[in-house]
Amino acid sequence: MGLLEAIVLGLIQGLTEFLPISSSAHLRIAGEFLPSATDPGATFTAITQIGTELAVVVYFWRDIVRIIGKWFRHFGTASGIERNDPDVRMGWLIIIGSIPIVIVGVLFQEYIRSTFRSLWLIAIVLIVFGILLGVADRIGSRRRQLTDLTYPHGVYYGLAQTLALIPGVSRSGATTTMGRLLGYDRPAAAQYAFLLAIPAVFGSGLYELYNSVTEPQVDSPFTGIETAVATVVAFGVGLAVIAFLMSYIKKRSFLPFVIYRILLGGVLIVLLSTGVLDPL
Repeated sequence: MGLLEAIVLGLIQGLTEFLPISSSAHLRIAGEFLPSATDPGATFTAITQIGTELAVVVYFWRDIVRIIGKWFRHFGTASGIERNDPDVRMGWLIIIGSIPIVIVGVLFQEYIRSTFRSLWLIAIVLIVFGILLGVADRIGSRRRQLTDLTYPHGVYYGLAQTLALIPGVSRSGATTTMGRLLGYDRPAAAQYAFLLAIPAVFGSGLYELYNSVTEPQVDSPFTGIETAVATVVAFGVGLAVIAFLMSYIKKRSFLPFVIYRILLGGVLIVLLSTGVLDPL
């Protein structure tokens, strides 16, 4: 695989990371249709996600700085910041919600790099979780805001995020689905999903980056420079997509994404069934 393919995949990563359609699934599928017809691998996927997560940091910069600042300051007795302050609570919610994916990610590392990347599995979860998103978005009460988020709900979000370790589920899709089932409106469900992803994505991406430097034989078919270029492309495109999505969901439903997921999963099943694509 070369620089041009890396740029194409970086573009796809930026376009799909925040939409509830699974960026990892799209990278896996797109790799089969590029000239090299190769799986980009879990390492390349995780590192390029650093770029899109940097876009989250830039977009929500003021919120993130405020949350981190208050969270640290509330430990000081003279700060006057109480433990039930909304920003302090959000800091704890992000920490608590991140624990499940750390545990599952470590325990299932072998499957993340192999079994979970089967195109058959991706096709099935694209359809199943697309339907779940549609149902949750339809029945969600839409009455809860970000300030209503509780610690148990933070754990539920975190458990939903672990499902994103399977390409096709979608990190934003799984956590937003959980948020809608819990009764949060679309912007609130999406914003917490984005903030919750920051520790997990940076942790995974930096871990894979370290491995790619210390163990060059890891599964990425790209060079360091190619991966870096793809990450920069993902950042720029991802920043624009966040702005679009946050504006879109204020007035519209997730139905177009649900339909897209089902159609993509169906097409993938046909291609696999006819032998056009190799599942592994």
